[in-house]
Amino acid sequence: MKHKSFFWFVLPSAVAMILFIFLPIISVVVQSLHVEHQQVIKTVESCDLFGCRESTTIDQEATAARRAEKPLGQFAGLTTYLDRNHIAVGEVGEVWERTNTWRDFGAQMLNLPFYKAIGFTMTYTFVVTPLVIILGFIIAIAVNSALKALRGPLIFFSLLPMMITPLVGALILFWMVDARGIFGTMLQYLAGDPELSVKASTPLMWIMLMVYGVWHSAPFAFIVYYAGLQTVSQDTLEAARVDGANRWLQIRHVVIPHLLPLTTFIALMQLMDNFRVFEPIVSFSANAHATSLSWAIFNDLGGETRQLSSAAATSVLTIIGVAILLSPVLVRTWRDFDRK
Repeated sequence: MKHKSFFWFVLPSAVAMILFIFLPIISVVVQSLHVEHQQVIKTVESCDLFGCRESTTIDQEATAARRAEKPLGQFAGLTTYLDRNHIAVGEVGEVWERTNTWRDFGAQMLNLPFYKAIGFTMTYTFVVTPLVIILGFIIAIAVNSALKALRGPLIFFSLLPMMITPLVGALILFWMVDARGIFGTMLQYLAGDPELSVKASTPLMWIMLMVYGVWHSAPFAFIVYYAGLQTVSQDTLEAARVDGANRWLQIRHVVIPHLLPLTTFIALMQLMDNFRVFEPIVSFSANAHATSLSWAIFNDLGGETRQLSSAAATSVLTIIGVAILLSPVLVRTWRDFDRK
């Protein structure tokens, strides 16, 4: 393709990325370095028949003028990043001084908002992502091995969790694990505890959120793997069968290496998606037991007092976290490409 043709081909995508990705990220970074102006307080003297007294009130005009002069707020540098709701440098130092073991240190760190959110986010990401890949691959192999007459219905039911809106799917599972739901009642029966409640237990709530994550995302991995299975060389499989390879050896030495690029693609997509976990926490009303970075952003932007700088700082830290997670996979992909 000629350079001129290539330029006009990629121009719309490049403009869209600049307008909707690059510039918003720059805006968020700039906002994270500012805090809202402090309200101007003025002293007012009021007099009556019993004398005069002074009182303080907010100077609305002066406050509005300050905000109009600097709409972004007051420049604060990295102050927001270092406060208690984020990296919490001072609090981390205090925790380090008063704890004796790494276990106690980790437990105390989870009491800080940011580290509580990052703890669940990382656990969710590193548990759900491999399970989605494994389950999606198993379903794809099973469907591809089924009779042709059954593949249509099997594909439909396998994709059903992905067709359902995430919020609706989470609510369905939430009602099922309720004490009056089918799963909730079953858990109470198996545990022999009629008072057992998933909603009241932090470990059970974490498990249920991850179960939902696997259930909702596995169809994506399945459909990608299923499409990849259609491109596996039948001649290579036939040669493996002639050499005495059983079904497992064919999958291990022929199918898995062939689908390795798709595995990298699925891993990239799932790492980005799982690191931004949000809908299940809202649907399950699980913020008392589990919070994520995305939920922290939502919480800062909600309510009457919106904390824009705090939400922006958490957004930047989330972007940095996603970049760190993706870097090993991207570096390996680049090396494989460069080797070819």
